[in-house]
Amino acid sequence: MARRARSPQAKARRAEDLLEAAQSLAAERGGVRHVTLAAVTEAAGLHPSAVRRYFESREELLLELAERGWHEWRDILAARLDGARGRTPPETAAVVGSTLTALPLFCDLLTHVPLSLEGEVGIERARRYKTRSFEAYDAIVDTLTASGTMTVGQVQDLVTAALGLTANLWQLAHPTPTLARLYAQEPRWAHAALDFEARLIRLLQATATGLTSRGGPPA
Repeated sequence: MARRARSPQAKARRAEDLLEAAQSLAAERGGVRHVTLAAVTEAAGLHPSAVRRYFESREELLLELAERGWHEWRDILAARLDGARGRTPPETAAVVGSTLTALPLFCDLLTHVPLSLEGEVGIERARRYKTRSFEAYDAIVDTLTASGTMTVGQVQDLVTAALGLTANLWQLAHPTPTLARLYAQEPRWAHAALDFEARLIRLLQATATGLTSRGGPPA
């Protein structure tokens, strides 16, 4: 029988168990849309009624994973670009795309955060998510700007494009079983499930090139 966490350390460990279980289930089941609180608590070895001592809802649990995803992306980018200078716009776009695709759960969550997660939690939890995600965003923009030849404004637009493209293309590239069967029957529609990373990078490089043309946005 699962025991209640009585110390702050034990409570933090239980919360981590739930987050790790949600992450594993998302990978096993083909996305966070298939993750339920009941499945998460079972995988974490907790009683279903215990989860609300750690997270008020499924949305809050998944929003925590999204927040961590921002920090992971920030850190991966910083490590990849450590000491880099003078990177061209296509090179900057390529590193944005490749570091995003290294975080499949974050790519998946980028669809769900504005769609449902951040609007279905309490205002203070939403405030914390916004605060921490924008802190990571600012650091990402600073890193990309310092390592390349794009202006701050151009980098901000590139990151905005990257987030939107990633949210859409990740879902297309990971169809539901019904759509996967449909694409097998109708190969001409299967373009929607083409290679995610190559497509994302190609589109981001085109975006970066356009942003830095003579008609691109100012700093």
